[in-house]
Amino acid sequence: MKLEWNLDFPVNSGLLSLMQTAADQTLLTEGIPFPCCASVRICDDKAIRLLNREFRGMDSATDVLSFPSVAWPEGVTAGKQPSRLKQEYDEMMDACFLGDIVISLDHVKAQAAEYGHSEARESAYLLVHSLCHLMGYDHVKEADQKMMRVQEEAVLSAIGISRDDSPAVSDETMLMLAREAMKRSYSPYSRYPVGAALHAKDGRIFTGCNIENASLGATICAERTAMVKAVSEGAREFDVIAIATGDTPGWPCGICRQFMSEFSPDIRVLVTWGEGAHVEESTLQKILPHQFELKG
Repeated sequence: MKLEWNLDFPVNSGLLSLMQTAADQTLLTEGIPFPCCASVRICDDKAIRLLNREFRGMDSATDVLSFPSVAWPEGVTAGKQPSRLKQEYDEMMDACFLGDIVISLDHVKAQAAEYGHSEARESAYLLVHSLCHLMGYDHVKEADQKMMRVQEEAVLSAIGISRDDSPAVSDETMLMLAREAMKRSYSPYSRYPVGAALHAKDGRIFTGCNIENASLGATICAERTAMVKAVSEGAREFDVIAIATGDTPGWPCGICRQFMSEFSPDIRVLVTWGEGAHVEESTLQKILPHQFELKG
């Protein structure tokens, strides 16, 4: 999913990375098969209070505001009316526009402290909650509230940040996130897009795509993109990486195998291609039996 970020101030990249993963999974859980986009502004309580007063007549700060592009009929969500959603196609974004989201980082920090979890997790939840609103979910009536909560929990559980913090992420979810990451590939020279989803043992998921360069040697593979993002955010141990390609299997290259072995020599490797029709599994130990090590 394409998120157009509007940041009133610098925001931790790890927080934004988890929010991107949550957005991708929200689309997958809803069952929308084509690209969508949304505008996401992160601001403070003062700014969101002004918006809340202007658009809702409430002179107070809140955690999140949602402005859907579609007035969905009651009980109908985007996944049930893909033809209606396609009418929101935005040529510049090359995706269907769902609407605008505003999140107060002041509320994120306060609620994370109150509930005893990370600011990244609170941000991911608020984004999922708001995206559900953009797709037609509501919580005015009790029955609707239950349906919306089930959807939110399905998304959060899929990416390992459910209420009980149990990082139970299925292989299928990892593969789907890798396929979604593949759509963001920059591969004009090889025309061989690759996406990767990397699961850290602390429950976080990092995605990456291959990013090519005219010099060719400066190209970075999807696996290393995901791992560099993860390591730069403090993750050091990983248990599974999913890799998605087009029509042929894309096992990691030699450099990526050595790179992964630096941090997780026992990581499981999942490879999918042919629009998900084919999936194979191995371990890094099997595909790199004698990794290079520097002994101290």
